[in-house]
Amino acid sequence: MTLASTRVGVDIGGTFTDVALQHAGGLSTCKVLTNYTQPEQAILDGIALASKQAGIELSDIDQVIHGTTLVTNSLIERRGAKLAFITTEGFRDVIEMRSENRFEQYDLNLNLPKPMVPRQDRFTLNERIGASGAVLLPLEQDDVDAMVQTILAGDFEAVAIGLMHSYANDAHERQMADALRAAAPDLSISISSVISPQMRELPRFNTVIANAYVQPQVADYLGRLVARLRGAGVAAPVFMLHSGGGLISVETAAEQPVRLLESGPAGGAIFAADFARAHDLDKVLSFDMGGTTAKICLIEDGAPKTANTFEVARTYRFKKGSGMTVSTPVVEMVEIGAGGGSIASIDSMNRIQVGPRSAASEPGPACYGRGGEEPTVTDANLLLGRLDPNNFAGGAIQLHPDASDTAVAAKLGETLSITSSDAAFGVTEMVDENMANAARVHTVENGRDIEHFTMIGFGGGAPLHACRLCEKLGIRDLIIPPGAGVGSAIGFLKAPFSYEATRGLFQQLADFNGAAVNSALAELEQEARAFVEAGAKDADTSSKLTAFMRYAGQGWEIPVSLPYKPFADSDKSEIQDAFEAAYEMLFGRTIDGLAIEITNWSLVVASVLPDVAKAAHFASGDAATERRTRQFYDAALRSTVDAREVERSEMSAGKSVEGPAVIIENETTTIVTSAYTAIGQGDGSLLLRRKGDAL
Repeated sequence: MTLASTRVGVDIGGTFTDVALQHAGGLSTCKVLTNYTQPEQAILDGIALASKQAGIELSDIDQVIHGTTLVTNSLIERRGAKLAFITTEGFRDVIEMRSENRFEQYDLNLNLPKPMVPRQDRFTLNERIGASGAVLLPLEQDDVDAMVQTILAGDFEAVAIGLMHSYANDAHERQMADALRAAAPDLSISISSVISPQMRELPRFNTVIANAYVQPQVADYLGRLVARLRGAGVAAPVFMLHSGGGLISVETAAEQPVRLLESGPAGGAIFAADFARAHDLDKVLSFDMGGTTAKICLIEDGAPKTANTFEVARTYRFKKGSGMTVSTPVVEMVEIGAGGGSIASIDSMNRIQVGPRSAASEPGPACYGRGGEEPTVTDANLLLGRLDPNNFAGGAIQLHPDASDTAVAAKLGETLSITSSDAAFGVTEMVDENMANAARVHTVENGRDIEHFTMIGFGGGAPLHACRLCEKLGIRDLIIPPGAGVGSAIGFLKAPFSYEATRGLFQQLADFNGAAVNSALAELEQEARAFVEAGAKDADTSSKLTAFMRYAGQGWEIPVSLPYKPFADSDKSEIQDAFEAAYEMLFGRTIDGLAIEITNWSLVVASVLPDVAKAAHFASGDAATERRTRQFYDAALRSTVDAREVERSEMSAGKSVEGPAVIIENETTTIVTSAYTAIGQGDGSLLLRRKGDAL
């Protein structure tokens, strides 16, 4: 596949909007503060700044790739459309009853999250389709016409339609949608058989509701973005990074915005996976820390771990189960409220807590001098000497240590009767321990031993904290790639055009029907390939097939990778072997004597990208030229240390600096603690290796 020569990746985060411009002369990057009232303005400002640095005109850009948290933020903040939900008679309250699991079993006053659609806006049709797709109760046209009038009278902006077993037969959903479109052509309509054609009504209903809830807002935003880009002279096509880690057209994103839930973090996982392949690493822990959140993802065999469900908008201390589970392809990661802008506070037990609240870009940390009065992680790092107030973001933002000291002292130090520096240390230790715990849980849940992984750290905050995180986790090697401060935006430029099509098709493995599976897979391939070819015509493609399987009687399935080929009934033994191998890897054993079931199928079609150039590895080298000596607080030693300050540009291949050291660049700062040594690698990466281990 031939990629456009001048491409720009843009990632809107909670604090900064990151831009990476790839052109004939190399890569130009920049960070600008996110504009909450007009997100597209920050994109235009960032692209203009990067283009000026590269010495190219806006009209020279061939492709724009964008990732956004707009969908997630809209769901969390409940800033979506006035929405109606149409379902089967008797299933009106499924989204309110949820799974009936208590995510905090000892809280007697537990409040469940309110459903996205209030009960008075949930309507039912007298129809029924069975699990096999057979029509058990026909949908009468009179009922359809009456429902159309009900929707029109309600003055709704969007409608979600989720009928029972529509993944097996979508006739009734389409009949209802067609009638609504004929009566109200401008009404936004989403149907579950298109958005999430999988068994299990709760996640399917949630997914179509989430899609319809944000669709008008996302379509309006993307329309404005494209128009503003055209007005500025950028005539290039715009593509979006979806949460599964691939590119889709802006038109597809406007139709199915639920696929954008984790589009920004997915770019970071792709960025890390690219460097994992370049360094021949098969076990990598991706650590992405920005201004608002930190994301941790497992990268194995050069690819990020993915899932087909995701829980968004958790309402109870970020506890699993307290949010809304949606079924959409997503790069699987753990995300916590731990970024540079995360606010530190004192809880009822006089303990320092960090996050999930964030100062974001408005007003930002106290040290930004934009009106912020709450102490943040950035303020703590500044007081501990890990940031240079005169050289933050390449000097674009002047930091004010006095403001940080005032905020930390007033909100933390005075309450605890400790100095500002001690309070700042408590803030950084707490956020580092929170991230370390999240990493431990994530790897344990996936049956992995974290000490055998290499960390790849990126995002504006990760290089500041990654070395300390490795100390806590017992990780020997840490890689900080070039352009780490805008890693997600660079990851957009490395993403393939891809689409994941899913289908519910329940079968007992003992009664495996190869013909039925082949028919379903043919439809999935047609659907996925049409989306991919719309963005990457004539590109070479690869296909990845996954079956979701379980033992009979179990409540949930596990993903099982299978070869993509025509299946025969006799292939059931091969499928069983693959299931048992995957089950044993996750749980350490298989279960004898239980029947096996297949519930859903997933097919990913993706464009094939060029091979990654292997990085030349350097284990040692000459000492890099020091810029000056400065001090920072080394958490492991519990003391302030004299550190060598080195420009990132001085860390060429084979150059090294022993910790304690500070490596500075425009978008971020890398802290090398006393226990580590940094060595420049052939691809511009920094390898930080624990002292005492063989280099």
